This record gives sequence, structure tokens and C-alpha cells, in this order.
Amino acid sequence: MQAVTLTDRGQVRAYNEDSTNAVQNSLGEYLVIVADGMGGHQAGDIASSLAVESMQMSWEDEKAGFRPGRAEAWLLHTIQKANETILDYSKEKPEYAGMGTTLVAAVCTNEFITIGHVGDSRAYLFGSKVLDQKTSDHSLVNELVKSGQLSEEEAEDHPRKNVLLRALGTDKGVKVDIHTFEWDEQEAALFCSDGLTNKVSDELLQEVMNSDQTLEEKAAQLIRFANEAGGEDNITVALIQNSPSAGSDRSC
Repeated sequence: MQAVTLTDRGQVRAYNEDSTNAVQNSLGEYLVIVADGMGGHQAGDIASSLAVESMQMSWEDEKAGFRPGRAEAWLLHTIQKANETILDYSKEKPEYAGMGTTLVAAVCTNEFITIGHVGDSRAYLFGSKVLDQKTSDHSLVNELVKSGQLSEEEAEDHPRKNVLLRALGTDKGVKVDIHTFEWDEQEAALFCSDGLTNKVSDELLQEVMNSDQTLEEKAAQLIRFANEAGGEDNITVALIQNSPSAGSDRSC
């Protein structure tokens, strides 16, 4: 497998509250993480970093390979542990009270990919030249769309679009969505913060994924498109391709 992560401050924000990483174990399996922090005054940066660091530390302690059931249990436990880490930190440092972060993370093997998700950062699978969103945003606007109270067109510019219903670090009993999908050689996955998806359409995401560019070039182009569309938010992209014969590659 090959994996690339790339994050950018964007055109407006003073600092980057997103964090990301792709970590490979000795068996060639990957943990891919994207976290989009919130809280202001750099608290969001701390929350997202704590989430990524907590999960990475748990990953580095793992020595055995993964099967779908174990991957799902591991992700649930590890994401809940990251949630506790953020809560404990905000209790120790009252100035960071209320900070939190979205999270999308995946255990990736050659046979399957297991995705854990809290918030509105997203995961997509890309196969047969089609990009398929595999997460559903935990946001107020998305719930209004699902209940029929808003159309997708109305949701695009809704004033409460950024209101989240779930996040890490804001509640002790965080609910995590976890799903496992089979994937074949040459299929790919895209993980990203809403700084990308609020600015780049699904059609354009799919067009870039269908291009002949390298993973690094695709990630850079996606971030460039978001910046050219205004770049009001931080932008983070993580790409992984299921190509067992290829070597590993990580970028930040």
C-alpha cells in the first residue's frame, strides 16, 4: 500500500487546527487519521494533535495483524481512549475547556478497510472510477437533510452548516460510527477535513482521483483547488492506495 497525508492552513486562518498521519506497521497495514480541531485560540490544534498522537501510540503498541472484527473493536476502543485523553487535558488546563475535534480514522489492510468516524470529516472509497462517500456527517444540517427539512442545495449555504452533533473531547460518552468494507488491488481511499469538501465538489474530487497523477500530486491538487475556491478553512487530505506490489510512501 501507498499512503500520503497533506495539510494546509488555507488562505484565511491564522493557524492550522487540522492534524493528520498515516502510520504503517511491520505487517504492511496502515492506520490513517484525519482530525479537524475546534475551540479557538489554538485549542483546536491541541485537540486534533492529541487525538492523532493518542491513536498513533496505541497503533505502535500493536504487534498482531488485523481481521475485520478485531479492527472494529480496536478502532472503537482507541477512539474512545483519544476522547478521554482530550477531556482529561482540558480538565487539567481550564483555558482549553470546550475544545474538541472531529475524527476519521481507518485500519487499512490489503483485504479490507475499517473506518471509524466522529464529526464531519469524511472518508471516501474510490474503485471502478467512482468515488463513494462512506461516512455521514454528524452535523445539524445533515440531519435536517436526512429528515427532509432541508434540500441538499439549501444545505450548501445554510448559516448553521458548521454546527456539529458529535465531536471528540466534548462529551464522555462519545458515539463512534464504525464500518468495514472490502477493497481490491488498485482501489483507493480519500480521507479529508471539511475544509476540502466545503470547497471542492464531489464531481471534481472524482475527476482528480481518476487522473493519472501520483498520490502526492492528487493530494496537492485537491488542496490547491480548495484554496483557489477561497480556502477559508484549514484543508487536510489523506490518500491511501491498495497496491500490494508498491512500496510505502508517507508525506506531511
